[in-house]
Amino acid sequence: MTMTRSLLRATSVALFSLLACSAAIAREPVAGGWRDTPQGRMQAQRMLQTLNADLLGHDSATLTLERWCAAHRMASPARVVAHQVRGVDKPLPPELRAQLMAGADQRVRYRRVQLACGDHVLSEADNWYLPGRLTEAMNRQLDNSDVPFGKVVRPLHFRRKTLSARVLWSVSAAAGTQAIPHAILQHRALLFDAGNRPFSALIETYTDQVLAFPPRAATPAVMPRFEGAASDLRRIAEPPAETLSR
Repeated sequence: MTMTRSLLRATSVALFSLLACSAAIAREPVAGGWRDTPQGRMQAQRMLQTLNADLLGHDSATLTLERWCAAHRMASPARVVAHQVRGVDKPLPPELRAQLMAGADQRVRYRRVQLACGDHVLSEADNWYLPGRLTEAMNRQLDNSDVPFGKVVRPLHFRRKTLSARVLWSVSAAAGTQAIPHAILQHRALLFDAGNRPFSALIETYTDQVLAFPPRAATPAVMPRFEGAASDLRRIAEPPAETLSR
């Protein structure tokens, strides 16, 4: 009987230790130091919503990501480069060709890039652009360098029109583990030159690496402003009546 009690006591202690260890593992920080708890996940999603508003409030995703990288001290220097994924091609979706006002026989180039700041790949972008609406120097630079598209075409004084913005990560308030997925945000957009001609169609998928920094690491004084982001969100959520009637 004494041996049985001792065995039961030892088994209970071992089981309690195992459960405590499992709970501790579940609360360990996930990518970037965000704790895998309901509170930690909500905090991470609030940061994602901040980035989403910032992207919607500015014309250049590249420059927005550079400010984000600098504010959260993700790399030094905080410089975004475009790593081209060569040897791939993807047809331009018909609806984007129509929005680019490109004829069926008009030349379209495709550029697949990963925008990285330091060791962090922040976004993966599909870019279909019309080389005939860019300068020869711009086309050469796009063909032969890793300079981000937004920096190359900056002399065009372009503006950005967001077609859609989707948050791909839904936070659960339930207990237990919930990994942050690789793709957490996606934007579709058109770029227009100063003459209001569309010249580029973009599908940008932002990765979990945009959250690869410890919580509260940002310096509030250097965080960017989000002018116009609220109106952009309303416009996307409530498309014009003529769009709905098509």
